[in-house]
Amino acid sequence: MLNFKGKDLYIEQVKFADIAQKYGTSVYVYSKNKIICNFKKYKKALSPREGMVCFACKTNSNASILKLLSSLGSGADTTSGGEIFRCLKANFDPSKIVYAGVGKTVQEIEYALKSKIFMFNVESFEELEAIDKISGRLKVKAKVSFRINPYVDPDTHSYIITGKKGTKFGIPYEAAVSAYLLAKKKKNITISGIHYHIGSQILDVVPFKLAAQKIKKLVDKIEKEGINIEYINCGGGLGIKYESGQKVLPVKNLISEIFSVFGKEKKFIFEPGRSIIGDAGYLLTKVIYRKNSGGKNFLITDAGMNDLTRPTLYNAYHDIIPIKKTSTKKVKTDVVGPICESGDFLGKDRMLPVLLQGECLLVKCAGAYGAAMSSSYNSRPLLAEVLVADDKTFLIRKRASYNDLLINEVV
Repeated sequence: MLNFKGKDLYIEQVKFADIAQKYGTSVYVYSKNKIICNFKKYKKALSPREGMVCFACKTNSNASILKLLSSLGSGADTTSGGEIFRCLKANFDPSKIVYAGVGKTVQEIEYALKSKIFMFNVESFEELEAIDKISGRLKVKAKVSFRINPYVDPDTHSYIITGKKGTKFGIPYEAAVSAYLLAKKKKNITISGIHYHIGSQILDVVPFKLAAQKIKKLVDKIEKEGINIEYINCGGGLGIKYESGQKVLPVKNLISEIFSVFGKEKKFIFEPGRSIIGDAGYLLTKVIYRKNSGGKNFLITDAGMNDLTRPTLYNAYHDIIPIKKTSTKKVKTDVVGPICESGDFLGKDRMLPVLLQGECLLVKCAGAYGAAMSSSYNSRPLLAEVLVADDKTFLIRKRASYNDLLINEVV
């Protein structure tokens, strides 16, 4: 949804320079039409079977974006009581909300049950006991899947691998059948499915298919014990193109490969996040100062690691481009923020044109885990967020003020 018209970069039909002037910088900017396009790819690929596409709202939980996705018929993959709350406020059907996470509290489980969500993805034996006990007290039955760790090690960053042996997530593969047999005895539990999720930013179909094959073997064993598995929840994890050399796996190819593993009678849940919102969002930032130190060129911007933590946390790569074409020569440059940390950077050793103070840069593919992971570290107010639809812009989160920094503090 990006294109140059003359020397100016546009998102849909809106000039980024106009967004910077109207809303200030730094600011998160999203393309409504790109979000819709990305979601519909999943919906179309899933359509031959029964099931749900549940947006992983941890990637971006802005209320307007959640409302947009709920209006498209999306379900929600949640990981906290707060995310359930946000989704209900955004008009998600509770019967399309699934709840994962290794540390669901008593209060969160109660809230989820009272909200009549669709299903819990249970991650430990003690969590099963807690859900059964709380359901009994509330006189309701809880639908559950077990999240199973299939011991598949995808080629991705170590911090976002979740299906490898030794991670905190899920029931160990060898304990899966025992977990289902235990759940079968619980009076307040209804077994509805099986869940797995091997990690994030995966670009190859091989680990997805291997995980599906291992889960299929478990499903066969579990069903031999007289336990019906209605839903296969395949999690999320499909990557996007952050760098020019990366090849992205088409959604339809991924889903058809998984369909081929399981029988036709099964229903499916997919929980994409990054591949719906990641390349639909951008961080628009302004050059405050320019500097040369120790033979290195620096562009110091008004966005820092508190606004976009992925480069610092994961050493993640985001393409960075000027919002205006220029004929000036390119030089190797570090793009850094104003935070009092040596790890505060948006990109290192980037070939960028020589820019002036006040000119703007665009950090691409920042829609997932950008605003959602931002903080007010160094007492920097949270950024504004803007949604672009054709030739119109909508403020979907106000820029925080200094007063907002104290809003919940008791002095």
